[in-house]
Amino acid sequence: MDKLKKYFALTRLGVLETLQWRLALFVMVLGNLLYLTLIYFLWKAIFASAGTDVVNGMTFEMTMVYLVLATSLYGVVELYLVWEIGRNIQSGKIVLDLLRPFKYKQFVFWENSGGLVVNFFVTFIPTLIIVGFMTKGTIPVGINLLYFLIAFIFSIIINYNIDFIVGTICLYTESIWGINIMKQMIVSLLSGAMIPLAFFPEKVSAVVKYLPFRAIYDTPLTLLMTRDPDWQTVVSKLGFSLLWVIAISLFSSFFWRVSIKQVTVNGG
Repeated sequence: MDKLKKYFALTRLGVLETLQWRLALFVMVLGNLLYLTLIYFLWKAIFASAGTDVVNGMTFEMTMVYLVLATSLYGVVELYLVWEIGRNIQSGKIVLDLLRPFKYKQFVFWENSGGLVVNFFVTFIPTLIIVGFMTKGTIPVGINLLYFLIAFIFSIIINYNIDFIVGTICLYTESIWGINIMKQMIVSLLSGAMIPLAFFPEKVSAVVKYLPFRAIYDTPLTLLMTRDPDWQTVVSKLGFSLLWVIAISLFSSFFWRVSIKQVTVNGG
């Protein structure tokens, strides 16, 4: 309980810090609106050129709902931890963090969890309500919400561990910019954040379905938008996510323990 109190104290501080930067939240929402405006006209043109109302099992309305929610969810799940870990390694601040009464991996997560909480309630929940109201039933209300929350928790853990692994690479390279840009593009593309996985070519989908990335956005959103999903679908999707939660958490911890021996402090 004492350990949880320490972690929740970090979350509370993160919430207060995030709320102090209200302009950043506004800029993020504005940026998402501009991005979605471009996406709207792009997919409008795609469906118009297809000459049919349904492409790969998805209508234009379903596609836009998926992408709107994916964009909103991206602002929650993506904590930009790679940049923070990289800067701390380059500046030497990581040495001070290692002296804290926390394990570094847990400290980094809980320190940034406040921003996650704020973005979830300030951006994603309002977006979900507005989209549900405007589309009148595209997002069903039922047991699917519980499945979504479970998948959402798994997605946070998976995405965090991917960020932590990439951030740890900075111990070897002392530069993270190029690696992180590549990571963001790969995760955004293969997770369904940029393009619904239903539109992927069959051969690509056959590979992507075994990777952890689809558990970050595609799995939560698919469960959210499915009315009364059958048990086989729920178990397969949540079971897949859980397996990757365990595997990638163990690997990131092992990689950190091996890599921390490489830490150096620059600048004296």
